[in-house]
Amino acid sequence: MTLAFTFPGQGSQSIGMGKELADAFQSARAVFEEIDDALSQKLSKLMWEGPMEDLTLTANTQPALMACGIAAMRALKEEFGIDVTEASYVAGHSLGEYTALCAAGSLSVADTARLLRIRGDAMQAAVPVGAGAMAALLGASVEDAEAAAKAGQVKGICQIANDNATGQIVLSGEKDAVQAACDAAIDMGVKKAMMLNVSAPFHCDMMAPAADAMRDALADAKFNAPAVPVINNVQALPVSDPDQLRNDLVAQVTGRVRWRESVEWMHANGIETLAEPGCGKVLTVMLRRIVKGMNGKAINTPESLEAFATDLKG
Repeated sequence: MTLAFTFPGQGSQSIGMGKELADAFQSARAVFEEIDDALSQKLSKLMWEGPMEDLTLTANTQPALMACGIAAMRALKEEFGIDVTEASYVAGHSLGEYTALCAAGSLSVADTARLLRIRGDAMQAAVPVGAGAMAALLGASVEDAEAAAKAGQVKGICQIANDNATGQIVLSGEKDAVQAACDAAIDMGVKKAMMLNVSAPFHCDMMAPAADAMRDALADAKFNAPAVPVINNVQALPVSDPDQLRNDLVAQVTGRVRWRESVEWMHANGIETLAEPGCGKVLTVMLRRIVKGMNGKAINTPESLEAFATDLKG
């Protein structure tokens, strides 16, 4: 099987995330303990017991999702002998790119956790609550979304934040501008335009203060060349150079998440299976809307890890 490991962004979190892995595998449990130590916080307790309103705070959600992805990868390696180098590429959606870098050995677990805590805090602090918004356009092409965003820009900042899948595009920016873009999209015949319940307008120019904070934080972080190339969000192309990876993580804060293009590139370059370790199956479901015939495997339980490893070993 020609394989890539892919890691989700915000929205995949749930109470109890990762607990089955920690209970079943000491190797997974050690990852959660390492991240708790790095953050000087019992993040694992919050993940497993809640409350949900605290787990969904951006500064907690980001390292929590990374913890699940790395715990699954560690268990695959230690329990089943499946290393990241079984894959041709790794990729991650938004914060998932950090998980991908950690899985590929470019960043340490502790550094990744600390960077994501800084990223979550900086993204939340970048824009006053209520000033920004995000909206999903369903049934829209990229061209439709670009036109809607341009219509919204008469009211302020409005950009494509996520090109998630065919017919699933997210806009981000100033609240009035995003609402105007939604109205324009409906007038253009887009199937549905709906405002999203999010805490900040991610992946747009309003996040510039957060990009500045990440530039400083990433400058101090040690980057290694990844064991396999990372298909990153801002280019939707494979990158292995540590300095380029660092720079692109800064650009990612205000830039578009080119997930559809990333998946299409992998498919065009021989990847047949996308495995989604950690928590949920958002990317696996999204895959069905991007490329017909590619296999998506959500591997987030002891049983699914074992079945995946068995299939891979043939």
